[in-house]
Amino acid sequence: MDKQLLIFDFDGTLIDSVPDLADATNAMLTTLGKTPYPLNSIRNWVGNGSRMLVERALVGKIEVLEGELAKEAVDHAEQVFFDAYKNISGSKTVAYPDVDSGLRKLQAAGYELALVTNKPIRFVPKILQAFGWQDIFSEVLGGDSLSSKKPDPAPLLHVCETLNVTPKQAVMIGDSRNDILAGQNANMDTLALSYGYNYGQDIRELNPTAAFDDFSALVDYLLKS
Repeated sequence: MDKQLLIFDFDGTLIDSVPDLADATNAMLTTLGKTPYPLNSIRNWVGNGSRMLVERALVGKIEVLEGELAKEAVDHAEQVFFDAYKNISGSKTVAYPDVDSGLRKLQAAGYELALVTNKPIRFVPKILQAFGWQDIFSEVLGGDSLSSKKPDPAPLLHVCETLNVTPKQAVMIGDSRNDILAGQNANMDTLALSYGYNYGQDIRELNPTAAFDDFSALVDYLLKS
């Protein structure tokens, strides 16, 4: 493949953060006097950033219609969510199998690694520190680091420019349509993982360059490329 840079998504790709996100979401709903939802419902709402998660929780479904929620109400609810998530220990967030060893193998093989997530950047360093990954990624962007986030290609292109790598020398790796579309919009190869948060859609339907059912298979593919 002649690639130099691997750009990873975070939630649903490297870590399963849904249990902690669900706790924060339900704490928000309880504070607002609304009924909480089961974990499996909230799992389907994760992946488009905190704002969309909050909106989906407020209406109780994945599709939020334009004008269905007042901006002021969402602003307030999102702040309540942030406060709740900040106070959560993070103990329920886990790395997917073989991710820790896989990242280290890829780094040792000479790949440069970057992280581009739609999670607000303020919550990222704590999680990286918890897994001992704070020195693995050369560049880390959150959903609010720039004015645009995935599926817009801007964050991926920003990382490439910062690290002096062309899009053709980079690969976007993720679990959801936002990741694959962002990579395709940036004209770079995309590698998909099927186990994450993609709202019930088979990630292969988005025509990534290749797709894998577990992280170790992805690592093997890259090490043989």
